[in-house]
Amino acid sequence: MSTEDAPALFEAPAAGGGRTADDRARPLADRLRPGALEEVVGQDHLLAPDAPLGRMVRAGHLSSVILWGPPGCGKTTIARLLAARVGLDVEQVSATASGVAELRKIFAAAAARRRSGRGTLLFVDEVHRFNRAQQDCLLPYVEDGTVVLVGATTENPSFELNGALLSRCQVLVLRRLDEPALTELLDRAQRLTGGPLPLTDGARAALIAMADGDGRYLLGMVEQVLAAAPATPLDEAGLAAVVATRAPAYDKAGEEHYNLISALHKSMRGSDPDAALYWLARMLSGGEDPLYVARRLVRFASEDVGLADPGALQAALGAWQAYERLGSPEGELAIAQAVVHLATAPKSIGVYRGFTRAQAAARRTGSLRPPAHILNAPTRLMKNLGYGAGYQYDPDTADGFSGADYMPEGYPPPAERERFYEPTDHGNEQQIRERLAHWERLRRRKLGETGG
Repeated sequence: MSTEDAPALFEAPAAGGGRTADDRARPLADRLRPGALEEVVGQDHLLAPDAPLGRMVRAGHLSSVILWGPPGCGKTTIARLLAARVGLDVEQVSATASGVAELRKIFAAAAARRRSGRGTLLFVDEVHRFNRAQQDCLLPYVEDGTVVLVGATTENPSFELNGALLSRCQVLVLRRLDEPALTELLDRAQRLTGGPLPLTDGARAALIAMADGDGRYLLGMVEQVLAAAPATPLDEAGLAAVVATRAPAYDKAGEEHYNLISALHKSMRGSDPDAALYWLARMLSGGEDPLYVARRLVRFASEDVGLADPGALQAALGAWQAYERLGSPEGELAIAQAVVHLATAPKSIGVYRGFTRAQAAARRTGSLRPPAHILNAPTRLMKNLGYGAGYQYDPDTADGFSGADYMPEGYPPPAERERFYEPTDHGNEQQIRERLAHWERLRRRKLGETGG
């Protein structure tokens, strides 16, 4: 499918900078589609003269790229305009509807064009949906320049595309449209439709916020406002009654899932309860399973709070149990309570580090036997072999501490061995640190008394 017979999506812009403004049968987003790269909003970091795509256009040579960004940020528009700017014929496929057989026909046509001195841009929408066979089919034709691949995806390419394909393409990250970019789109829509929207200043700001960075969605809401034709300007409440709302972008199985749980985790670790509650609300409003969050809170309580606040683990487990008993939405408050508890708790990774060091030592030392004095001796033979001989029951000693050595036989003596658990001075661990120091003094005294 060349430029001449491409669908409307890839039609060349009309002379004078775009299509006719009075074609009201088409969606507003299509009527406002930019006719030149300079008209694209919000992506200057890619399109400016000294930016990656700007440099390619200036050189007149386009490399294969993957355009990764959220919906409505201009991926398809940029692909169309790049093809027109560098003089490439266009083949467009959808990853959800094109198989290997269709791709091979496209490559054969591209090879024929190449022999006549014409290049081909292959635009693959939703390229992340290509399976391995389809991706492998692309490789030789991208590598030898038969086609210039421009793939569009809303998903993290490193998760969805194989390494061989990624190594042959430059991944360019498009940004969600910020407020100035959305404002410019709104101004263009008003110029095209003949006047300001019937909205108060507050409703106009709310409309931009509701777009959530998606230009196409913004223009769709503009059409809904125009179709309502209110007699007086709508305020925020009136706008909410007219336009369709949607949940924030969130994919429980995709990158956004990992981004938001990372944001929640790091906000709690950074002792910011407000940010932690915000990210929790974002996850739950996006449809995340509250039990997934509850499990992560239990892990956080052990890994990041530890013994600096022994109650943190109980709080996380209590929130999990409360949600299992109450369900949504009542049980979500228990999860929020645990999030605030963890965010405001003193932090320590002493237990985490100590266990990591102990695991390394266990792997390094193999199968060393426990010292005989701490082994049980249920049989006469075991007693004769010295099991349990000399064991001291610590609670029954004068100090409540025997100072015995509990590490394996053959392990370095206490003065020479690595310390696994090192409590911090944060929260409850300060008392633990003092207690361990007291026991160390007692151990040294007892060793001195016995000549050890």
